[in-house]
Amino acid sequence: MSAEKRPPTPDSKPYDIGVNAATQYLADQSDESSARFVFAYTITIRNCGSLPAQLISRHWIITDAQGLVQEVRGLGVVGSQPLLQPGETFRYTSGASIATPVGTMRGSYQMLSQDGTRFEAAIPEFTLRVPRVLH
Repeated sequence: MSAEKRPPTPDSKPYDIGVNAATQYLADQSDESSARFVFAYTITIRNCGSLPAQLISRHWIITDAQGLVQEVRGLGVVGSQPLLQPGETFRYTSGASIATPVGTMRGSYQMLSQDGTRFEAAIPEFTLRVPRVLH
């Protein structure tokens, strides 16, 4: 987990959270013969808005190549409910396991702004894939 701060731009919206993901296949934790493919993902959340906002909960939709969907809901991320000041980022790493060498993840974070407004921050879909499976 880490945080860094950059000032918001003058035209910032009050509720604007950016989310980026980077993934890594964990071969040492996977068991391909048992259809268990494990991936780490590092998420960077940035408060691009003009008001402080706290991450309250998460909702993930994880889909494998056979169309099997896992939904995960819970409070915070990695045991934390970070409060992000305008321009601040929060980064964490977690993991997911699917039954195929390729899959996707997407979802949302439920946020609470300093002014009491609840809003959702979309987590754009990203791909989980074993290297050399897709070109």
